[in-house]
Amino acid sequence: MSTALHAEPLHDSERLDRKSAVFVFLAFAAAYFCSALVRAITATLSPVLTLDFNLQASDLGLLAGGYFFGFAAMQLPLGRWLDRYGPKRVILYFLSFAVVGCVAFSMASSFVWLLAARVLVGMGVSACLMAPLTGFRRWLDGPSLVRANSWMLMTGSFGMLASTLPVQWLMPLTGWRPMFWLLAILIVLCMVVIARIVPPAPIATGATSTEVDSASYAPVWRSRYFQAMSPLAFFNYGGLIAIQTLWAGPWMLKVAGYTPLESATGLFYLNACMLVAFWGWGMLAPRLISRGWSAERLITWGVPLSLLALAANIAGASGTGWIGWAVFCVTSSVLGLAQPAIGMAFKPSLVGRALSAYNLMIFAGVFVVQWGIGLLVDAFQAVGLSQVASFQAAMSVFLCCSIASYAWFLRGKADNSSP
Repeated sequence: MSTALHAEPLHDSERLDRKSAVFVFLAFAAAYFCSALVRAITATLSPVLTLDFNLQASDLGLLAGGYFFGFAAMQLPLGRWLDRYGPKRVILYFLSFAVVGCVAFSMASSFVWLLAARVLVGMGVSACLMAPLTGFRRWLDGPSLVRANSWMLMTGSFGMLASTLPVQWLMPLTGWRPMFWLLAILIVLCMVVIARIVPPAPIATGATSTEVDSASYAPVWRSRYFQAMSPLAFFNYGGLIAIQTLWAGPWMLKVAGYTPLESATGLFYLNACMLVAFWGWGMLAPRLISRGWSAERLITWGVPLSLLALAANIAGASGTGWIGWAVFCVTSSVLGLAQPAIGMAFKPSLVGRALSAYNLMIFAGVFVVQWGIGLLVDAFQAVGLSQVASFQAAMSVFLCCSIASYAWFLRGKADNSSP
């Protein structure tokens, strides 16, 4: 399933010079930083939100998953709009909804209101990764595309870092509600920077605006390459994000016995490890790919390490702290290579839809895994298991799903007759 066969060369008129590329990357990265911050903040705020709104584990999972529900719901229309209007116009339109969602979240007086605002925020930031990746596919060559993707994910880790100890430190000073006003202001500033710096994207080479507008997702769904990668996106990649942005925190609190401050500190270190991991992939992946280590080959060897780490964490129970979850997340970070691989596997006129369809699989998986783990924890406790055993059992179900999706990926690799 080599993606190199399907990548089309860039025309000189489309390629950004080095200086422009850096500024465009930073403009998009600022928005993705805010997206990751608001995505992961529920893990740090889970104790206070649980207390203020009397939440059960399933409620907490639904609240965190609501972001990803809104995110996933917008991916299919987002892909068509990216291909038709370009990343700049689309991301500015979407971020305006994120601003409204942050303000609404800060004013919530009930769980339903809280959940609705969370869904709106998810919808609003749903273009923060797909817009730059679509632009990068048109503006950058292959090695630069892989590096930009990894470093964009690294920027997301910066946002997740900011959602841990900094949020914990600010809580006694501001409370959690004013934080969302600050987030709204930050997003507005990002919109101003994007509007001034990011160039409009031309229609993909060889495609008219009518062709882009009328084209469907059928070529994406029919792609055997896409079909082989999708279960990994849903369970393995989606599960990584579900644990990183939510369940690592409650595990440390309720299974490992951490205090809220210790849990926030652990999440800080976990996300620092992820930051280093994505920085490393940005440095190493282009070199490895140039030496014959395709994204698929790296994923084939990397995913089993993450499965072993997850199994060890489950078996370790109360002995598993932030280090165990950091090992799981870092070994799972190889899955980040799949996104540029998907982008390179399709022609430029389809790249917005291909990336958004793949992102739909990821964030639908995050929603299902986040909420599903919460439901399973409550269900196992209802039938008499202890709190620790309930978390172990819920994570074991997730492990089985991840193993099955990896097996499907291996099976799909045998057939690379179509992209």
